[in-house]
Amino acid sequence: MAGIRTRLQQAWQLLRRLSGDDAYERYLRLYARHGHTAAPLSREAFFRAWQEEQWDGVKRCC
Repeated sequence: MAGIRTRLQQAWQLLRRLSGDDAYERYLRLYARHGHTAAPLSREAFFRAWQEEQWDGVKRCC
């Protein structure tokens, strides 16, 4: 039973990573690892900045 639960948790984490759902948690871990002194962005500010980066400007192939 524990093996199935572990595999389900791993699959869930992979799905969250591929979808970008865990982006804020990864940002906080990286932020803490680098020892910044200022407060990190709020969840709302982080996603606003992330969306602006993804969608700002012309995005086309040709």
